Amino acid sequence: MLYINGTIATVNARREIIKDGAIMVEGNRIKQVGKTVDLKKAFPDEPTYDLENKLVIPGLVDTHVHLAQCLIRGSGDDCELIQWLCETIWVLQGQMTHEETYASARLCIAEMLKSGTTAFLEAMCADRYGFDGIAKAVEESGIRGCIGKIVMDVGKYASQNALTMHPGLIETREQSLLGVLKMHEKWHGKANDRIHVWFGARTPPGISVDLLKEMTQLSRERGIRITMHCAEVQADQVHYRENHNMRPCEFAQHVGLLGDQSVLVHMVWLDDVDIKMLAETGTHVSHNPSSNSKLASGVAPIPRMIEAGVNVGLGCDGGPSNNCYDLIQEMKLAALIHKAVSCDPVTMPAETVLEMATINGAKALGLEHEIGSLEPGKKADFVVLDFESKLHTNPNPNPISTLVYAAIGQNVETVVIDGRVVVEKGELLTMNEEEIRSEARRHADALYNRAGFRGQPKWPIV
Repeated sequence: MLYINGTIATVNARREIIKDGAIMVEGNRIKQVGKTVDLKKAFPDEPTYDLENKLVIPGLVDTHVHLAQCLIRGSGDDCELIQWLCETIWVLQGQMTHEETYASARLCIAEMLKSGTTAFLEAMCADRYGFDGIAKAVEESGIRGCIGKIVMDVGKYASQNALTMHPGLIETREQSLLGVLKMHEKWHGKANDRIHVWFGARTPPGISVDLLKEMTQLSRERGIRITMHCAEVQADQVHYRENHNMRPCEFAQHVGLLGDQSVLVHMVWLDDVDIKMLAETGTHVSHNPSSNSKLASGVAPIPRMIEAGVNVGLGCDGGPSNNCYDLIQEMKLAALIHKAVSCDPVTMPAETVLEMATINGAKALGLEHEIGSLEPGKKADFVVLDFESKLHTNPNPNPISTLVYAAIGQNVETVVIDGRVVVEKGELLTMNEEEIRSEARRHADALYNRAGFRGQPKWPIV
């Protein structure tokens, strides 16, 4: 297919924006990118798809997602973190069934697809969720998914030693670590290499030092990548200091976590020594500004990380902590929040944030040679956005600024993944949206009733 007449933000090495541009797709890869007039001459017999002067960007890469939490969106809002976890989130997640998780994954994936996310990293797929169902949802939908299966052996949280997880979430080494190896053998590389299986480590002390070291050793031996929440809240920093006499990144280095095979998530409570260690080891970071803001975790020192040379991607996190999976909206907050805290309007420009959501995210997933920019030889993963027909994106003198500061997921018109159109004219082609919504509501009601959850507004209902 020859896609013609678009404004193409390639995010290539020269960061070229091609006006009146075209993309020639052959199979699941990009064969050529250039001016429409040139590509129509080069490929006169190919069927064409008119982009109608709309903006085309590389598919967005969400580097931190909780698929199972989409079903519990809006639960525990406006709560202190410990109360949020103990009274609501863990209680609901600890009772989820395979069917409920499958419904949640489909709802989450549908939302991501319709808002331009073409690849994601799931951080913590618990054993009770049913890995097969989540992988099936990825396979059916056409999205590109890296699924981190939980690795843990202790049911504790940060420095709160009295705080135990819901029993339904506690796993042994055999369930978790060995379960990853089984799922890696079964699913890694399936769906035309759209499914990748990762280690998804619990935050210490939810995982012991010995198990962390065993996991990182297996990562090096078998080439299995790792993601883990780290230094998200101050209690994490306190835990590393009081129990190990180390900074967060000193601990991560001690257990073998630092390196280009790892994506560490949040990374709010760091100092300059931590940041230097991240840069020197090539460790990737996932920035989640909405989640960190909503849960009052703090603001990660992202501009300092970028200046030091750390690769930083962007993540939406989960349904109860964001509460949406729209990475376009996440780009806006990522650009604004650092200007506010630094009192510097120049920091985190729109172009930097788009890099975080595309090529930097691809690097974090180890896929920068396959996705993240629109260049010959790469997989055909791209998104078409309509600005002209929407009030909130008119006028549009600078398409990158419009994308980051004004657009929302509803500006997405067309999504192509692996050379296949999965969203067209804003409609899902690979999934039944009405069925997904209906099943999600049904399963959410069953889960809430079983868990005794009664989410109500603080104002009286009359």
